[in-house]
Amino acid sequence: MERERRQRMMRTLLGRIGLTFAVIVIVSPAILFFLWMLSLSLKFEIDNASYPPVFIPERINWGNYAAVIESKRFMTYFFNTLIVTGAATVFALIVGVPAGYGIARMRARKAAIVILIARITPGLSYLIPLFLLFQWLGLLGTLWPQIIIHLVVTVPIVIWIMIGYFETTPMELEESAVIDGATRWQVFRHVALPIAKPGIAVAFILAVIFSWNNFVFGIVLAGRETRTLPVAVYNMISFDQLSWGPLAAAALIVTAPVLLLTVFAQRQIVAGLTAGAVK
Repeated sequence: MERERRQRMMRTLLGRIGLTFAVIVIVSPAILFFLWMLSLSLKFEIDNASYPPVFIPERINWGNYAAVIESKRFMTYFFNTLIVTGAATVFALIVGVPAGYGIARMRARKAAIVILIARITPGLSYLIPLFLLFQWLGLLGTLWPQIIIHLVVTVPIVIWIMIGYFETTPMELEESAVIDGATRWQVFRHVALPIAKPGIAVAFILAVIFSWNNFVFGIVLAGRETRTLPVAVYNMISFDQLSWGPLAAAALIVTAPVLLLTVFAQRQIVAGLTAGAVK
């Protein structure tokens, strides 16, 4: 018995070591890139161009962040991104949550397959026809085309997540409400929605991330005053001169809101992806 216990403990220890090593191998490149970008954003251009490369600078240059924040065009792009991401996420939740509930309760497998196909289809497949449609409507250069086309990305995400979550909720709760005289809408509003809050939180966070980071739609459909932050960072790259410090600072500013949202909402993400209504 003592030998078996030791062997079991040894297997558990080796498993933990292997898992830790795998996590380090997978995560370390992303952490290294992030730290290197942080280093670039805090250095003067002479340090960024030096050889051998300098990772920890002797002098900290906060002017890179100040130059980005004080740029009038950059702040305009920041508010454009807030408007596009916020509107696309809200519309996606308004449409996607009831749609996911209906598909889950009706067990509409064919509709779920259509949603899955829409989810895995690249956004570029929709870009050209929608570009021609917006051009015909005279909407190019405004924020409306970006909001509408972001729904192509966010709505399938929300619907797919909510289908999976509503399928785990017990029907007994809703059947009890129907027996008590509640209508289908009242059941959805007062029974299903409160239960589905963790799933809605996950759908909200993922919709924000995919919409905030979208680059292709913004660079094709936006005008000079309606570009979003990923496009603004890309536009800082020029053929004549490339300033790594401001570019890295701008990239970190763009990444920061989504990164902070993910860090602070990680409990909701885990709960929404793993917990059911019975718990």
